[in-house]
Amino acid sequence: MFIYPHTHHCYISKVMWAFCVYLEAIAVLPQLTMMQKTKMIEPSTARYVFALGVARFLGCAHWIIQVYESAGAYLFLLGTGYYLWLPAVLLAEVVQSFILADFCYYYVKSLVNGQLLVSLPPV
Repeated sequence: MFIYPHTHHCYISKVMWAFCVYLEAIAVLPQLTMMQKTKMIEPSTARYVFALGVARFLGCAHWIIQVYESAGAYLFLLGTGYYLWLPAVLLAEVVQSFILADFCYYYVKSLVNGQLLVSLPPV
């Protein structure tokens, strides 16, 4: 409720958008926990979660490129209300990318080994 984009939209819309970004960063945790407990993942589920991982990595890359191209000024647009919002979005993207990185590693490893089912190591 405290870190949200300062746009021309109403307060509720801005807070809901921010909540959506933060929730999306951790929403895949229950799925990954369930898959970790079963140890074997069906190919269709594995492809879906891998696609989520690729989308997050590309989303994170987008934000990093935006910061790089603006020479860091994009993070701290003083006077526009984006002082805390952009770093918070970038942090959410990085968190979700790291959450999915482990699964993506094992997915690619199983593809290289020619396995149809993805098997995760014990916790």
